[in-house]
Parts: sequence; C-alpha cells; structure tokens
Amino acid sequence: MQTCYIETPLGHAKIVGDNNGIASVSVLDTKEEISDTIPEELLDCVVQLKEYFNEARKHFDLKLNPEGTSFQKKVWQQLKTIPFGKTISYWQLSKQLGDVKAIRAAASANGKNPLWIIVPCHRVIGSDGSLTGYSSGLYRKQWLLNHESKYKQQSLF
Repeated sequence: MQTCYIETPLGHAKIVGDNNGIASVSVLDTKEEISDTIPEELLDCVVQLKEYFNEARKHFDLKLNPEGTSFQKKVWQQLKTIPFGKTISYWQLSKQLGDVKAIRAAASANGKNPLWIIVPCHRVIGSDGSLTGYSSGLYRKQWLLNHESKYKQQSLF
C-alpha cells in the first residue's frame, strides 16, 4: 500500500491505496508532512480531490478498494448515488437499501466510510434537516455541504 498526505481547505488528508484501487481517504486533525512526491497509484486521486476543492469536479472517477463488510460496501455504493449538491436522510438511505428498519445499521456503515468525500457520506443528514453524525466533525460536514450548494453565499463587501 502506498500513502501520501495532501493539504485541503479542511486540513491535511491521508490517501492510501495501491494498484487495486484507493483504500482510504481521511482528513486528519493533526498536521502531517505534506508529501513531496505522490505515488503513481494515488496521483489520480490527488488530482481529482484538488479539482473538487477548486470547484472543477462534481463526480469522482476512481478505482476504489475499501475494506468493509458486504453490508457496509452496499451502503457505500448507495452513498455514491447521491447527487452533488443534494442531501438525503438516514431514513431515506435505509429505504433505498430496501429496509427502513435498518436505519441504525445504515447510519453505522455510513459513519465507517473510509473514503472521505469520494463516497459522499457528508450528504446524509437527519430527517429534520439537522447535521448529525459526521466522524470528521460537523463543521467539516457543513463546509462540504456549503461547498456543494448551488446557492453560494455572496459577500456584500
């Protein structure tokens, strides 16, 4: 497995992967040394993340290889269908998975998503519209949702 660290507007991110695909992308609460060279297996991921943060990308096209249970992988696949700039509730997610009673299991799998931003777990919110359950911090979830909003807040000055 190859690893690199990049700077993002939300902190340093760690990317791990190999020829089989990207295994994980995580934002860190610590500052790691930014990688001078990017391993070839991770280069496309780095480029696409930079494009996302520069508002030049709305969809990721990467070979992914996250570790997880079959149910977790099913949830992560479903998360990838949430359109850019849209949100769904945990209840809607469990309904899309075919079992509204699996809401807690779906929420748990959502929280274990190892592919920050690429599998957009930040687009899942509470049924009442509240920002809930984001392992990277609710301020980051709010930032990402604002970043993806088609209604950008304009400065008056």
